[in-house]
Amino acid sequence: MGRETEAVATVAGLPPPPAVRADTAGRKNMLQLVQLRWMAVFGQVVTAGFSHVGLGVSLPLRGMGMVAAGLVLLNLASLVRLRLRAPVRSWELFVVVMLDVAALTAQLFLSGGVTNPFISLFLLQVTLAAVLLPLRAAWAVAAVTCLCVLGLSFLHRPLILPETLGADPYRLHLQGFLVCFVLDAVLLVIFVTRISRNLRVRDARLAHLREQAMQEEHIVRMGLLASGAAHELGTPLATLSVILGDWQRMPALRAIPDLQAEMEEMQVAVRRCKTIISGILLSAGEARGEGAARTTLRPFLAEFVAEWNETRPGSTLEFVDRSGPDLAIAADPILKQVLFNLASNAQEAPATHIRLTAVREGRLLRLAVSDDGPGFPPEMLARLGQPYSSTKGKQGRGLGLFLVVNVVRKLGGSVGAANRPEGGAVVTVTLPLSAIAIGKGGEDAGRDAA
Repeated sequence: MGRETEAVATVAGLPPPPAVRADTAGRKNMLQLVQLRWMAVFGQVVTAGFSHVGLGVSLPLRGMGMVAAGLVLLNLASLVRLRLRAPVRSWELFVVVMLDVAALTAQLFLSGGVTNPFISLFLLQVTLAAVLLPLRAAWAVAAVTCLCVLGLSFLHRPLILPETLGADPYRLHLQGFLVCFVLDAVLLVIFVTRISRNLRVRDARLAHLREQAMQEEHIVRMGLLASGAAHELGTPLATLSVILGDWQRMPALRAIPDLQAEMEEMQVAVRRCKTIISGILLSAGEARGEGAARTTLRPFLAEFVAEWNETRPGSTLEFVDRSGPDLAIAADPILKQVLFNLASNAQEAPATHIRLTAVREGRLLRLAVSDDGPGFPPEMLARLGQPYSSTKGKQGRGLGLFLVVNVVRKLGGSVGAANRPEGGAVVTVTLPLSAIAIGKGGEDAGRDAA
């Protein structure tokens, strides 16, 4: 396979952290509402206390305190809900937003209704609903807030102002309106930008999942084609093996030493093809890990290097072992095929000297295949791991690193590529030890190495 993709690029295959899971946007948005509600409780307590004590405005502090206590209970219930693993649904966000609207309506009912300058806080609730909720739910919140404002214009507890403030109530209203406007502006900038970022992360995650699904569909199609081709090639290869065996036993041909040597080489090549086909059928018919032999890491890699050098006389593969203490692993044929693909890419770069370096870093194993070839073209850097991206310009090429990237991703790892400063290229496969280690050895070895 050709050198398919470019360097200084990385395709991450490690499982996404909790912050980018598909349901994370809902959980983060619920947390934003919790934080906003804490600020609302604090603001209500401070404003009511200052107005009642500092300005002498008569307020029903007991009733307003009960509403604030209800918001505290709602926050505690929301935090308990966030501890559950189930994703936060849109209807749950709708319910808590409606409860916030109800609490704000109750507070305004007890403190002057529409005459209270903080009536514009309803716009904050509508804005949050427009950002967080589906279209119908957002319109429902908008309709409910309009009804609440309309109702507060008829039903509310009038504010009882002291004589010093009652002489110029318009000035007091303007001052309160200014404070409310600043509060609305600050909260909108803080929370809407955070919520928008959460939604962008969710959209990026969904786009990544769609791309991954398309790549896996490619793999399924190629697996079906490879399995069918392997079955079809089995019969002619068996026929060739029988014919070569008959020729080797014919007296007239056995008298020609050079021809005997060439037929033996042909038999070796046929057996090699049959082994490759058997590996294809094994991979297509068995799940990862089935049929894997128990061995240790260092002999597994050394055996791969010896097999490579025996079957590829045109180049040399050097093994540099920096993996520390040996580790018991399951010798999965798929992992060996990954290394074969990388080494084949390097050979066809073309390169004459290839090096496999094994390094253990904490709980990760890094397998780097470097070469002395021309390296990756700069225009290929952004296409690492994408199918049919090759420098060979031949139909059907460009699948080597695509398959490598997807296989490694299934193992929980990642693939990176770069051009070396001294010339040539390096492709690095990073795997968690838990993906290949047997038992708890991977975790113990990871702790020792760390």
